[in-house]
Amino acid sequence: MKIIDDTAIVVKTKRPHLVTEATENVKIVSEQSGMYEVAVKWDLEGAQALAKLGVKKVPSPILRDYTWTGRHTPFEHQKTTSSFLTLYKKAFCFNEAGTGKTASVIWACDYLMKKGLVNRVLVICPLSIMKSAWQADLFKFAMHRGCSIAHGTSKVRRKVIAAGAEFVIINFDGVAVVKDEIMNGGFDMIVVDEASAYKNQQTNRWKVLRDLAAKSEWLWMLTGTPAAQSPLDAYGLAKLVNPNNTPKYFGQYRDMVMYRATQWKWMPKRGSDKTVHNLLQPAIRFEKDQCLDLPDVMYSDRDAPLTKQQEKYYKLLKQQMVIEADGEQVTSVNAATNINKLLQISGGAVYTDERSVIEFDVSNRLNVVLEAIEEATNKVLVFVPFTHTIELLKEFLTKNKITSEIISGKVSLNNRSQIFDDFQTKEDPRVLIIQPQAASHGLTLTAADTVIWYAPVTSVETYLQANARINRPGQKNNMNIVHIRGSEVETKLYNMLRSNIINHNMIVNLYREEVIG
Repeated sequence: MKIIDDTAIVVKTKRPHLVTEATENVKIVSEQSGMYEVAVKWDLEGAQALAKLGVKKVPSPILRDYTWTGRHTPFEHQKTTSSFLTLYKKAFCFNEAGTGKTASVIWACDYLMKKGLVNRVLVICPLSIMKSAWQADLFKFAMHRGCSIAHGTSKVRRKVIAAGAEFVIINFDGVAVVKDEIMNGGFDMIVVDEASAYKNQQTNRWKVLRDLAAKSEWLWMLTGTPAAQSPLDAYGLAKLVNPNNTPKYFGQYRDMVMYRATQWKWMPKRGSDKTVHNLLQPAIRFEKDQCLDLPDVMYSDRDAPLTKQQEKYYKLLKQQMVIEADGEQVTSVNAATNINKLLQISGGAVYTDERSVIEFDVSNRLNVVLEAIEEATNKVLVFVPFTHTIELLKEFLTKNKITSEIISGKVSLNNRSQIFDDFQTKEDPRVLIIQPQAASHGLTLTAADTVIWYAPVTSVETYLQANARINRPGQKNNMNIVHIRGSEVETKLYNMLRSNIINHNMIVNLYREEVIG
């Protein structure tokens, strides 16, 4: 396949009639021994027709015609991803976390909007990345497009949908609440991020999306881990994007990819990976180590809203801080102590003056950590500053069948050495839950390429050293640093840490900002 004068794509085929049937503006250039060279006009219709016929790596005219909007120049793999998406009305994007697929989708949507092929886009994603990823990236890469977040009461959601913004962002569980409004809202494009949330076709969540997708002309589903746990995970996704080429019944599909090892246990058949690959088409995937133009380390934020219980005690503590600060000189020691208490409440457990522990409902944060772990392709370090919260997270991951070990001051040196060695050399544990002060210097933990900060620390040195556990010789992948945040003080602290602000006066200033706020 080649492009001639930026006007035509020339492909070789033994069946030129298929091309002429698929699109107009086709010309047979040559024929030799039954092999034809066919020139197709290089416009979106022509490129889409070739892609539908199964021609590999067809370029979209977005590469020729589009002015890449926004503050940042796209990487080549992002352009390729945008090009691919514009060719398929129903497709998967399996690019690994940290490769910038959100921006690729935004550019592709903007291009289709400019051509008049798409009017409104509904983005369905986890609550944790509605603002920090999608809204933020829309402001970065398509600031000329209207964007609204449909979150809150059903009345608020309906009002947002009716307002007519070109991009509407909604969380998974909010879709069913306003299903009818979405159906009648003029959304001709649906983008689903973290699409593995739709792997189970028996859930109401899946059935709602099925109904919406049937009415929407375009559906793109994004996930870096399409069938991470089992080949069975692919069925629900394929049924949404490619229903005509997917077995009608789940039992049929299970028998294609699994065999019964015991009465209660099913195992993948040999070659099941190829079956899954063929089912999850059309699809594109870039892994971080393929993207040589990516920076070595990518940073991202995920929102974990405080629960009502956390909000109540967070406000009480802030009121106490106001009383303490009224007319008094605030020292950095006192400021740091109170900031830590706010962080403890945000994380799920606060220590009283008598050193007893008060636990809070921290389900929002735990679920966001789980999302980030499931999105990661390789092993993960989770840094948790406070001892009691470590136990909460360990119990939660165990319930969700994720293998993990703890590194804290309570773990002996001998046990630590064994845990570190197993982490580097064996399949399990997948996750290390680490108290930053216990493992922030000297260690090599390059089996992981993702660091999740359950909550921020107040020391820049600790933060940088902890991140450096994966950023060492032997690291083969680009790396992700994920910040979990639920309160304003956490957002401000992460900004300070990333900016390497080490002046202790900043803690006092942060304290004052929190009190005034």
